[in-house]
Amino acid sequence: MTDAGRLKERAARASLAVAGFLVLLKLVATLASGSAAVLSSLVDSMADIAASAVTWLAVRIAHQPPDRRHRFGHGKAESLAALGLAALVSGSALFVVLEAARRFFEPEPLRAGTLALLVMAASILATAGLVAFQGYVIRRTGSQAIAADRLHYLTDFLSNAAVLGSLVAVERWGLLWADPLVAVAVAGSLLIASWRIGRRSVDTLMDHELPSAERARIEAIVRAHPEVENLHDLRTREAAGVRFIEFHIELDGSMTLRAAHQVTEAIERELRAAFPEAEIIIHQEPVGVEDARLDHRIAARTRSVRSA
Repeated sequence: MTDAGRLKERAARASLAVAGFLVLLKLVATLASGSAAVLSSLVDSMADIAASAVTWLAVRIAHQPPDRRHRFGHGKAESLAALGLAALVSGSALFVVLEAARRFFEPEPLRAGTLALLVMAASILATAGLVAFQGYVIRRTGSQAIAADRLHYLTDFLSNAAVLGSLVAVERWGLLWADPLVAVAVAGSLLIASWRIGRRSVDTLMDHELPSAERARIEAIVRAHPEVENLHDLRTREAAGVRFIEFHIELDGSMTLRAAHQVTEAIERELRAAFPEAEIIIHQEPVGVEDARLDHRIAARTRSVRSA
């Protein structure tokens, strides 16, 4: 496994350990206090355990080398895990909404409020430490699975702070409605987070192109080479932090095969300097050859859609 893979795995293990620790704390606080807001946070942390386990497994699978049946590698395992996480979070949020609705009509006083306050304070500190570590890992590796997990834990951090505020409101001013209200707010934030995670995962699974700025950078690097007459049919995608770049270059038709190979080798080196660990496929052809091009087909479809 690469250094990036090992760093991702450490982040996934840390996520799993923190989730387990928080579930134990919040289970005790929920049973002792009867708070709907703490219950919502407990359900979220229970979902975190399953999500973190799936993330850890996905990271291990994603960094397995290519084999006979998966010649492009296993990187999309991270996106599949992130999509499953989005579904899991959505289900947890709906459960919390139902419980909070019941508490609106049947408010219950809290028990052991001080214990619940201490538990939520500890949860905030633990979550903040994990989010900071995950941010470091994402900057180093670009992992989609860790990014999805971090988004969830960042939402946890904010929701834990909101739950702590609701407990203070109930304990100090007797505002029983604050408990289920915060529970609904937490559920709403979970649904928003799951939508973002799911949308990005689907983009990766559907081989969505890299951002326009990165595609423009690729084109600039290729066209800057003096032997390249033209560039077309640039196709890009990303999985598990690895960019896949494929394009056609047009060269002087009198160029020898060895010279053409040297040109593509130089272009690959420059692209890998800009995009480390990228997988690059370059097709060479003589300048001026008219063939069936992807760019032309896409342009024709775009014109037909606009005219419809």
